[in-house]
Amino acid sequence: MNNLFWNSKKTQSLKDKVIVVTGGNSGLGFEDVKYYALRGASVVLACRNIEKGEKAKVLITNDDDGIKIDVMQLDLADMNSIQKFAESFKMKYSKLNILMNNAGIMVVPYAKTKDGFESQFGVNHLGHFSLTGLLFDHLKNTPASRIITITSMAHVAGKMDFNNLMYENGDYSPFGAYARSKLANLLFTYEIQRKIERHNLDIMALVAHPGAARTGLFRHMKKTFFTYLFSPFTYLFSQSAYRGALTGIRAALDKRAQGGTFYGPLFYLIGPPIKTNSNHLSHNEEVARKLWDISEKLTGVVYNLNQNN
Repeated sequence: MNNLFWNSKKTQSLKDKVIVVTGGNSGLGFEDVKYYALRGASVVLACRNIEKGEKAKVLITNDDDGIKIDVMQLDLADMNSIQKFAESFKMKYSKLNILMNNAGIMVVPYAKTKDGFESQFGVNHLGHFSLTGLLFDHLKNTPASRIITITSMAHVAGKMDFNNLMYENGDYSPFGAYARSKLANLLFTYEIQRKIERHNLDIMALVAHPGAARTGLFRHMKKTFFTYLFSPFTYLFSQSAYRGALTGIRAALDKRAQGGTFYGPLFYLIGPPIKTNSNHLSHNEEVARKLWDISEKLTGVVYNLNQNN
């Protein structure tokens, strides 16, 4: 029964905690930043557009100097930007308690990142893979740190075709590419947790999906007669961005959490955050290792898993 009972309103003070939230200017990320900052954490709001980030900060702080939000530029579609963000962060901060890999794009037309990766796989997986690796020493040297990656229930439709990973041979589908990137989030989380355990590191990697949360991610969905017809029902079977964000927040803060746990809404699409299950493929260790090796080669980011440095 403990799985069902986590009270988001009784969270401990987060004073002295340093938390990075990617995509923190809107949607789930905005709710993350607000939740942590109002409880005393020093929150780095990482986003591509600094102006939008500053506007989000104003909405949360309301000119209260006691609320600590640091807006920093991060474009997950650009390895150079990820590198610069990591370098700037490490110069400013000596620790990292929680890394929220939240930012993402969804069902977009075919495009490439600045480094030539298919955009959804590049941003949703490779961008966060790189960021986590570049910040890994800070995570490793911060007691009881956590890596939280936000996936989607769409992962169940994902397929890892390593012969056509970036759709270089065609056959691109906006939803198929999105599902693949969200499956990659789970494979990444489970594999890094296995590595953490093998090296006895004081870190936990967890993963969460928000269910059907009402955020700006759906702006690329095609507007058809049927989407308009069923939009009232869609509203009934979806939840606010705040309630969707609670799955990731529970993963970040629940004192009883264990590494490798997957959180989602109680009723799959909506409801309070509970432990849930991902599909069989997401637990395939061979596929996860192959994805990890390819991700290292593509990004040039190699994780330092040694305890002492």
